[in-house]
Amino acid sequence: MDGVLKKSRVDWVLVLALLSLFGAGLLTMKTLGGFSVEFGANGNYFFNRQVVWLGLGLLLFFFASSVDWRFLRNGWILLALYLFGILVLAGLLALGQGIRGARAWYTLGFFSFEPAEFMKLVLILVLAKYFSRRHVEIAHVKHVIVSGLYALLPAFLVFLQPDLGSTLIFAAIWLGMILASGVSKKHLAAILALGTIVTLVAWFYLLAPYQKDRILTFLNPLRDPRGAGYNALQSMIAVGSGELWGRGIGYGTQSRLEFLPEHQTDFIFAAFAEEWGFFGVSVLFLVFGAVFWRILKASRSGQSNFEKLFGLGLVFFIFSHLIIHVGMNVGLLPITGISLPFLSYGGSHNITLLAGLGILMGMKRYGYESGANRLDEDIAIAGLTRFQ
Repeated sequence: MDGVLKKSRVDWVLVLALLSLFGAGLLTMKTLGGFSVEFGANGNYFFNRQVVWLGLGLLLFFFASSVDWRFLRNGWILLALYLFGILVLAGLLALGQGIRGARAWYTLGFFSFEPAEFMKLVLILVLAKYFSRRHVEIAHVKHVIVSGLYALLPAFLVFLQPDLGSTLIFAAIWLGMILASGVSKKHLAAILALGTIVTLVAWFYLLAPYQKDRILTFLNPLRDPRGAGYNALQSMIAVGSGELWGRGIGYGTQSRLEFLPEHQTDFIFAAFAEEWGFFGVSVLFLVFGAVFWRILKASRSGQSNFEKLFGLGLVFFIFSHLIIHVGMNVGLLPITGISLPFLSYGGSHNITLLAGLGILMGMKRYGYESGANRLDEDIAIAGLTRFQ
């Protein structure tokens, strides 16, 4: 790779939006503090570690934005990454560290690594490559099936951990990218019918009892207010108590008094909404809108369909996390343990997101340079024509 490291063309509007979201999450963690069963009364534990993950993620973001990623168009490289990710996910079933009933992490010294997050990014790259070469003939049902198998294998391995939330994210990424690629309506109807059948089979034969309880409790939180419905009820109370302007920074009683569990991860939106209210949540959504706008803008400048589809895949990745997290915090979706991008505590998820966005910035850079070169050539040809 000649000229791998070149001058970066970073979107600073995107960076500012990302830092605003990270800042909102860090401020929420800092003001809540509190006692942790795992880590004792160190109220700054999550805040301090999140600062470290943010620093590492930003370094990776700026490095990735300076790399020429055209080598990823090589199908063999992506296949190797995909197979490596599958092996790592499969290894979790035997070697993974069991935390909160799920084998989703490898423990490496003082930190844990969640391979499912890395695999989401790999899946986006693989699907972008697949659809970029077959966008003309995407109407053929075989491409729906083959691309579905790419998504099904990691989704199934993650489901076995069990991690229903990440399973839904894999499905959302695949569905979003196949719709963006131009699937026919009849094939979409077939997909929905197949999804209904799979859902029924999963309900009767695959879902664990606690997962069924979460779904039934979602339909009726009062069914078990002190058991399976406790988290959903406390989250809705926290969001509602924020009202218009919020209780104020550091005055969220649901979180500070530990009524709201996992307020640094699964329920950070509820914790934020309690302190900032409807006004703060509206601003938060506007910032997320700015992030999506800049990602789509960067993807449009991609040199080929591969880069454009990769940018769209990142949008579906972040948007599905946002919708599911907010939905479960306000009682519209079952509790699935999905983090809120850029706000929730966690190294694997946020570093993966920043790496993906850094890759997009690198793609934007060489796409821009190619466009500028074509423009210079057009100007030179036009000048030569006038001279003649």
